Amino acid sequence: MSESTNSMETLDTPRLARKLPPGPRLPTLLQTVMFGGDPYAFLERCTRRYGSPVTVRLVESIPMILFSDPAANKEIYTGDPSETPAGEAIAGVLGPLMGQRSVMVLDGPRHLRERRLLLPQFHGQRMPLYAEVMREMAEQRLRQWPVGKPFAIHGEMQAITLEVILRTVFGFSEGRKLDRLRACLLRGLEVVDSPTAALLAVPALRVDLGPWWPWGRLLRDKRELRSILVQEIAERRAEGAAGRTDILSMLLDARDEEGHAMTDDELYDEMFTLLIAGHETTATSLAWIFYRVLQHPDVVARLRREIAEVTGGGLVTPEHLPKLRYLEAAINESLRLHPVSMYGLRRLLRPKRVGGWDLPAGVNLAPCEYLAHRRRDVWPEPDRFLPDRFLGTKINPYAFFPFGGGVRKCIGAAFASFEMKIVLAHVVPRVDLRIANGYRMRPMMRAVTVAPSRGVPVVMDRRIEAPS
Repeated sequence: MSESTNSMETLDTPRLARKLPPGPRLPTLLQTVMFGGDPYAFLERCTRRYGSPVTVRLVESIPMILFSDPAANKEIYTGDPSETPAGEAIAGVLGPLMGQRSVMVLDGPRHLRERRLLLPQFHGQRMPLYAEVMREMAEQRLRQWPVGKPFAIHGEMQAITLEVILRTVFGFSEGRKLDRLRACLLRGLEVVDSPTAALLAVPALRVDLGPWWPWGRLLRDKRELRSILVQEIAERRAEGAAGRTDILSMLLDARDEEGHAMTDDELYDEMFTLLIAGHETTATSLAWIFYRVLQHPDVVARLRREIAEVTGGGLVTPEHLPKLRYLEAAINESLRLHPVSMYGLRRLLRPKRVGGWDLPAGVNLAPCEYLAHRRRDVWPEPDRFLPDRFLGTKINPYAFFPFGGGVRKCIGAAFASFEMKIVLAHVVPRVDLRIANGYRMRPMMRAVTVAPSRGVPVVMDRRIEAPS
């Protein structure tokens, strides 16, 4: 740590600045505001003018070097994590939001321990158990959509993924507990999802000025959420989790290699992380998919044909998903064009040559999903929506990595992919949707995602009865 700290103290000197890849020399605050206002446009301007890699400064003013070249991304993601820790790079920004015990901000043995406890809960035999909940929540919401009147599809996807999280991750069923938890979460998510949420990444703005200030509201909601969860955790510890299949109950029973369970504080931070990262990122990805797919009637028709052929006109089940190859391709193509996370971060602790550059300690290395996914030498016609590019082709994981890479790849990637397929395979054949007239999309930076403006207003022209 001392080597990194000492190097960081001199990062702003002209001599070391000249060692970094070129980039805008604008003040950090101005770069942060420009990125928050339109992250796509900011990154595209930077690469057009300075090439790749490019150095920018956001939020904490530590130089961040954005890489798009697959070879450089591989160097970073497969490098020694003790030399390029991710937790240290993001703890200052996400730690106050997610919690300092969240797997996202931990490094070293603590990160590995939490990851080993969490990862099994999102894979294997439990996944099919959640399919019915996902399908039911989609159907429940779909039945409320108005015919002929615009509504925001992003908000509808948020409603679906929130209910899925409440039932599959938190294990709450209908009743007062669920209602109280939902109300608390909705208040907190309103802050996280607001257009001003990106400003909360600035440490100076994270002050409690009362319930009218976004950070003050979020702190109060987190305290109420904590009281609900701590009480629930205590009750489940006393009663036992036998017969329950939700992730919280599974984590209560999980033990590390030394036989230790997670503490209440660890459980709370991980549950809050799963809520924010698992609910909002999946909902936003679904909104982007609808935005892209609905612009191509031929894609919608092809999806419907595939779903009908695979399911036989019945309800989609987990057994159908591996055969829905075009659906998966459409999802991947949307994730390529609109990754909800723009880049991953690693803090360089020792001087090292990366991507052909001799870099000083203390900088942040950032494999950039958005830029990597739009490289013309990797993706022909990169701005076009072409799902077929993902069919019958082996994709380089360092050219396409919407869930990150290396040992820090998103724990919930399989869960999110599973949920997106179930929801889309149920909704697409059931409704005739179109994007509302006059809509012009603008990417909006939120607390942890980049979302389409106005939630993508759509109009439902027809609802089709569900198969029995």
